[in-house]
Amino acid sequence: MSTLKVDAIRHNSATSDAITTAADGTCTARITSMNGGSTLSHRNVLINGAMIISQRGSTFSHVGSSNTNILTMDRWKIRRSGSNDFDTTITHSTDSPDGFLNSLKITPDTTETPTGTMNGLIEQQIEGQSLQHFAFGTSSAKSITASFYAKSGSQNNGHNYTLQLRKYDSSNNTRIVTKAFTVTSSWQRFTMTFPGDTSNDIKNSTDYTGFEFIFQLATGPDDLVAEQPTWTSTYTNWRGVTGNSNFMDNTNNEFYVTGCQLEVGDTATTFEHRSRGEELARCQRYYYRITPSNNGFYGVGNIDGGNQGQILVNFPTEMRARPTSIETTGSASNYILRVTSNVTCTSVPQLDICTTTNALVVPYANSHGFTDKSGAFLRANGDASFLGFSVEL
Repeated sequence: MSTLKVDAIRHNSATSDAITTAADGTCTARITSMNGGSTLSHRNVLINGAMIISQRGSTFSHVGSSNTNILTMDRWKIRRSGSNDFDTTITHSTDSPDGFLNSLKITPDTTETPTGTMNGLIEQQIEGQSLQHFAFGTSSAKSITASFYAKSGSQNNGHNYTLQLRKYDSSNNTRIVTKAFTVTSSWQRFTMTFPGDTSNDIKNSTDYTGFEFIFQLATGPDDLVAEQPTWTSTYTNWRGVTGNSNFMDNTNNEFYVTGCQLEVGDTATTFEHRSRGEELARCQRYYYRITPSNNGFYGVGNIDGGNQGQILVNFPTEMRARPTSIETTGSASNYILRVTSNVTCTSVPQLDICTTTNALVVPYANSHGFTDKSGAFLRANGDASFLGFSVEL
């Protein structure tokens, strides 16, 4: 038996080593895939990067005159700044590259030319406590690599957009990096590596955003700057790279994105596909919607006086924080209080007491006729009703 003794292994066309050996018998390897990508788990710090979870629905409308941001596919948000509207329709699309089921699709509803500090973007906000392994703010700060699949429609083929990463340190200072990318009407994967930030840490708190992963689609001239490949605090607001196209210049424009990944290291590994169950649980830390089918159940509780019940709703996973409000459908008739028969509610359920693991929901049904303290259920009348609990960043 013979032993191969080398300091490094490199492909004859590569410019860097794939494997570097050390005198103590260990090695450092730049691995992009093992067993076809089935290992190397828990690399991706983004949630729902493959856009498979969309608890809130399949189509969304962003109208800047009535809101500045909306949540679409779980953990993904459409935002705007300045006086622009960024009127767009967002779809949970099945157009996707090989190996993926879904993507986020966005199209303009009206044309608009950004001026001043107008911006329109897609982003995910990340808890800083999930990113402490980046070691930012120390001499051991690690490089990070972003990757994603994107394509345009035929109308905006060749458009230039910007990927921006923003982070907030423990003193609430903002630092950013940016890189431009050019989309075509065919799916392609983009990879971008950024150095670690040795100067500033990442805020470690469950109550505030520590990091933002942003696709800048429209940028006013005052916010266009040269590409920022290293961390800078010169710009505290959203920025696009000079030459950023205007996604809003034609209502036939389309932008699709999926397979979003952010990981430690200077090499983009294969996308980390997680099971639907695992991805859903991660999303439900921030948002949980229960949507029973017709006559299905929200929870069980008891009658509390002559006009209401008390229903306990257990969350499937502990939420990031305690929800302070509840989302419902618009009509009381979508909800039914039941003991031995059904009584239609007279107003939509309201949130009474809530923790990070469950909620006490109060359904109102005036003069329901049930005996006080009897066991009761809250049911759905129709297939469209829901209860939603949100603690998004």
